Formats: sequence, structure tokens, C-alpha cells
Amino acid sequence: MPGNTLKEKLINKLKEIDDPAILEEVSNLFELQEQETVFISNNEQKKAIDEAQQQIKNKQTLDNEQANKESDECTSKTGKRLSDILRI
Repeated sequence: MPGNTLKEKLINKLKEIDDPAILEEVSNLFELQEQETVFISNNEQKKAIDEAQQQIKNKQTLDNEQANKESDECTSKTGKRLSDILRI
């Protein structure tokens, strides 16, 4: 086995694996590395991203607790779930 490349070692190790769960995880890993997703944004989305980035630069952010509190207040006032309000 000395002199084997990393690729050869991985192939040999894969040949030894019989556990379907591990093989599935390896398969998922390969798929993640192979896929490259390109997102196309419209002008409204680009504007929202720019605004959010500016808010981050200006430290206009909420921690998780504050965000949950504001979300709860919003939903209690409207009687709707946040996902309904945001149309998610």
C-alpha cells in the first residue's frame, strides 16, 4: 500500500464499506462538492441584500433572543404566523 495516492486509498476504503448509511453520507458529500448553484437575483432582491449588508455594517442587528421577541410581538398583534406574514 505504500506509494498509493490519496485517491487510491479512498477508493480502497470505499470498497471495504458495507454500511449503507455511511455510503449514503459519502455519496451526499460527493454530490455537494460537484454541484455549483448560481442564484440569479432580481433588482428588488439585490436592493434587499444591499440594505441588509448596510445594516450589518452599521451594526443594526438583533441577537436571537431579540429577534424571537420581535417575531412573537408581530405574530401576537396580527394573529398570523411569521411565515404567513413574510409569505415564505
